[in-house]
Amino acid sequence: MSAVSISILAFSMSIDAFIACMGKGANLAKPSFSTAIRTGAVFGAIEAVTPLVGWAIGVAASQYVAAIDHWIAFALLAAVGLHMTRHSLAASDGHGVPGTMTFWVIIVTAIGTSLDAMAVGMSLALLDADIIVIAMMIGLTTMLMSSIGLMLGRYLGQRFGKAAEALGGFALIGLGTLILCEHLTAA
Repeated sequence: MSAVSISILAFSMSIDAFIACMGKGANLAKPSFSTAIRTGAVFGAIEAVTPLVGWAIGVAASQYVAAIDHWIAFALLAAVGLHMTRHSLAASDGHGVPGTMTFWVIIVTAIGTSLDAMAVGMSLALLDADIIVIAMMIGLTTMLMSSIGLMLGRYLGQRFGKAAEALGGFALIGLGTLILCEHLTAA
């Protein structure tokens, strides 16, 4: 694969993490730059590992995982999206504490947004591509875009608040549904 192809792949694999982080950033009480970097690092690390796992699975037994990966992605993304949407629609008494993002919410969201990278890793096993370089590029791009997304969400959240979080939740549900539909219609 060329450097341009790898860059395009890395960017496209990080869009969903960017959207998820933007939605979460809108709900957080002024996330700091260090919070954005830590969150981006978790998203980037998971996004870098999943194509490696996918590649290994693709080499070993792609037909077994390919049958269920879209259902796993859909379930994780829909669950996180529904939680975000429900939280955004909850009545506020005006004294509510701004949202928090626990480590486990970050992990589950990162896994949900990175399952497509696992599928890409499985397909790269068939192309004899340099999976290490590709995984590192995907991870670094995702780290950068997730950190930017969290900080953008911070500023959007001050202006648009719960609407931005709801939009992020709907985007995750839509992304999970899109992944599911693409796999079901291709079958």
